[in-house]
Amino acid sequence: MDDCIIIGAGPAGLTAAIYLARFHLKIRLFDCGSSRAALIPRTHNHAGYPGGIKGTELLRLMLKQAEEFGAVREAAEVTEIRPTGDDFEVHVGARVFTTRSVLLATGVVNIRPEMDHAVHDEALARGLIRYCPICDGYEVTDKRVGVIGTGDHGMKEALFLRGYTRDVTLIAPGAHHELDDTCLAKLEDAGIGHLDGPCSPMRIEGGRMVVTTASGDLAFDSVYPALGSTIRSKLAVAAGARATTEGCLEVDDHQRTSIPGLFAAGDVVKGLDQISHAMGEAGVAATTIRNLLDERRPLRR
Repeated sequence: MDDCIIIGAGPAGLTAAIYLARFHLKIRLFDCGSSRAALIPRTHNHAGYPGGIKGTELLRLMLKQAEEFGAVREAAEVTEIRPTGDDFEVHVGARVFTTRSVLLATGVVNIRPEMDHAVHDEALARGLIRYCPICDGYEVTDKRVGVIGTGDHGMKEALFLRGYTRDVTLIAPGAHHELDDTCLAKLEDAGIGHLDGPCSPMRIEGGRMVVTTASGDLAFDSVYPALGSTIRSKLAVAAGARATTEGCLEVDDHQRTSIPGLFAAGDVVKGLDQISHAMGEAGVAATTIRNLLDERRPLRR
């Protein structure tokens, strides 16, 4: 039996793996290979990396560090978590693993605008499409920015980016039916334009991102899709864990879900979707797991 099975090998999962392996615990790390951090062309927010670091390189270094202490990442998708008294069964296809605890670090998936996948990936790599204003709003300082979205969520993202540049336009992926008078007043006060879509198809042209609007094609230095995300919490929810209406797992100050022995950290939990925050939560979760297991049966070598 394992001491802990970690599901997800993004910044949260790998941080937890480093901690738990150094606690001399027997762990497994399952990962389906779709960490959102891998899509980051270069993060400049992560402390300790002057000049920034690519998301894939950060994950590579974190995995290498975890492996130095015996952690092993297996590329596989977990299909079910089943509580069995104080322990758990973790199903990976036809295989079943037993473990004393589980840490879910499965993150979220950004909802992409409707566009060609190859064009999207090229635009993302070149910084023409960006998903996190907190991470990289600095990089669009005084540039022309388009925000794809509407309603309260789209308005808030446009207002956040207005702190970096005067040239922000909010474009609906259709029509702005969800913009109420309060949203419109805030946009007007900030000098943010709003246009109806359809937005799609978007294309790269002359080093800029061209968006189709009801008023014609507009070119932007960067475009931020503000279309929400899908929270990957279904494994825990199916096992009986409580979640918000949006799907974020509810945890306490020690990253414990409503199921004893089942923990969660990172973007799958309600909070600030940032690498540093996910890593901090993972450190708290891993230490709590260690102490929980020691209470149940003293960890002695």
